[in-house]
Amino acid sequence: MNEFSLLTLFGLLVLMLIFSGFFSGSETSMMAINRHRLNHLVRKGNKSAKLTAELLGKVDKLLGSILLGNTLLNVAAATLTEIIILRLFGHNELAMLIGTLVIAFVLLVFSEIMPKIVAASHPERIALPSSYLLSPLVKLFHPVVSVATAIVRGLLWLLRIKIQTDQSKQKMTIEELRGLVLDAEHFLPRKHQKMLLNLVDLERITVNDVMIPRNLIEALNINAGANELRQQIITCHHTLLPVYADIQSNIIGILHIKRAPALLQEPTLDLAQLRDALNEPYFIPSDTPLLKQLQQFQERHTRLGLVVDEYGELLGLVTLENILEEIVGEFTTQSPSHTGKFLRHEDGSLLLEGGSSLRELNRKLGLNLPLDNAKTLNGLILEHLEDIPEAGTSLKIAGYPIEIIQMQDRTVKVARIFPAQPKNQP
Repeated sequence: MNEFSLLTLFGLLVLMLIFSGFFSGSETSMMAINRHRLNHLVRKGNKSAKLTAELLGKVDKLLGSILLGNTLLNVAAATLTEIIILRLFGHNELAMLIGTLVIAFVLLVFSEIMPKIVAASHPERIALPSSYLLSPLVKLFHPVVSVATAIVRGLLWLLRIKIQTDQSKQKMTIEELRGLVLDAEHFLPRKHQKMLLNLVDLERITVNDVMIPRNLIEALNINAGANELRQQIITCHHTLLPVYADIQSNIIGILHIKRAPALLQEPTLDLAQLRDALNEPYFIPSDTPLLKQLQQFQERHTRLGLVVDEYGELLGLVTLENILEEIVGEFTTQSPSHTGKFLRHEDGSLLLEGGSSLRELNRKLGLNLPLDNAKTLNGLILEHLEDIPEAGTSLKIAGYPIEIIQMQDRTVKVARIFPAQPKNQP
């Protein structure tokens, strides 16, 4: 028995186990590596990242080469183990059985489980260096892998199973993007994280959700008296004022307050000059997504749009500030009628205006009022009751007890709400 030959055989067996583990770990790391992180490294010019992305671009050839190499090594390791046992113990059936079980156990632990666990835990550290060795192996095994891949594709075609071979560029859904932002809470300040989440949700929200309702719009009636118009312009709270003729839905233009000083210099307001100073009104369909509307504001170089329904009926108005506040939170000073004022009592309840926006109440007070159909507290109460309530009526919406304090013109003027949700909700 040649002692040198046995040592050589043992050395070859160890190398086979190492390379088998390499193939197993490489396969796991390639599949587990973060594609968005990989694309970022590619844009930065990382060579190993570019090589890895090229390999993932032909995932069928990559997996075929890895499996071919791994299978050849495992078979060779088993054969080599049999040769070593024959040299040590001869044709001993018990020794052959024990040797087979031992090599199977060693392959399972050291060439499969352990490399895969390490690769799954550190995919980037394993995948990027592995690409330098895998790239020439893919080219070396190309003829055999091509034949095997062609057979597999044919079988999959017969089974009507579609495959995606390019794994280097995966599209991310909105929910996945939200999850990515939420998972980054340890790297982003909470305020920045909230802004990113708001930006992601901007595509789901329409102008109808954030608009100022028609009854809260500060506007000018061009057919009102000159003195009344003059007084309204002097005391207005906004930079841009819609101007209508007789009825509020008949908007004829938008007045920019920067043009008002020239009009107010005369003792009597000249209505003809006022008409000439108006800008053309910009109308927006109520179902326009906020992100699209933000882009349109930018393209049109304007800051205010009038929201209309499918019949052209005026519903309200939306401004650039309304959209920006959905992203960064409230930062502008609004008119008293639009602030949605609230008064907090000692028992924790809140007195709220009926015209308060539900989205603002949820954002400012941490409530969770439903936003499905109604946009204001008044609308939510009327939708829930399906009737015009009286003062003193109590109800519960989304677990929040609500009491109607004051009614005016068939609308809820003031309501009391208890923000703390009870444990047992109906």
